[in-house]
Amino acid sequence: MPGSLDYDTPEYYGKRIRMVKEQIESRGINDKAVLDAMLNVPRHIFVPSGERRYAYEDRPLPIGNGATISQPYIVGLMTCLLELSSGDRVLEIGTGSGYQAAVAAQIASEVISFERVEELVRFSEENLKKAGISNVRVYFGDGTHIPTECGLFDAVIVTAASPVMPEYLIKILKEGGRLVVPVGDQFSQMLVKVKLVNKNPVVTYHGGVRFVPLIGEKGWTL
Repeated sequence: MPGSLDYDTPEYYGKRIRMVKEQIESRGINDKAVLDAMLNVPRHIFVPSGERRYAYEDRPLPIGNGATISQPYIVGLMTCLLELSSGDRVLEIGTGSGYQAAVAAQIASEVISFERVEELVRFSEENLKKAGISNVRVYFGDGTHIPTECGLFDAVIVTAASPVMPEYLIKILKEGGRLVVPVGDQFSQMLVKVKLVNKNPVVTYHGGVRFVPLIGEKGWTL
């Protein structure tokens, strides 16, 4: 019913306005498409009910199964680094609650997301449906082993820490494509962006971050 925690309300919208202004825009992210996307996506829908009172605070939150939803600033920063446009096809590795995919889907035409925890696949799909987002497809499987039939992507985002630079993801970028990924050990990483320019990867670094480890064939093992 309208007004329940599963729906947007004027109170939540007001909190979202403050989140975007105070946590995202004030820290130098001024891409209007990204700011609008984060204003439009009801973040509280993408966290467990017990955490919703904290949904618009500047911090990560637990979503179960050892996973988290990243703090709003990091979501904004990574989305900005992706340089998304309306025709882009995006791959996400690590769906989690579905929030990062939802933000990207506000700008791009299609988001394909892989999640290795079956419970989170269901959770994210439910959240995306509640938020009215229909251009995200979530798959259960190892995101470090992308089927060749998925094709090439304009942008790839990894929301877990890769132990090394994921060369296998650079190979599935289109010309001009962008990859954003945290790289490092299981306790601290560097946020890395790779852009394919004239078939050559151009690498830039965007500060220290801390993500859960990327588990899979080409990530960390359990």
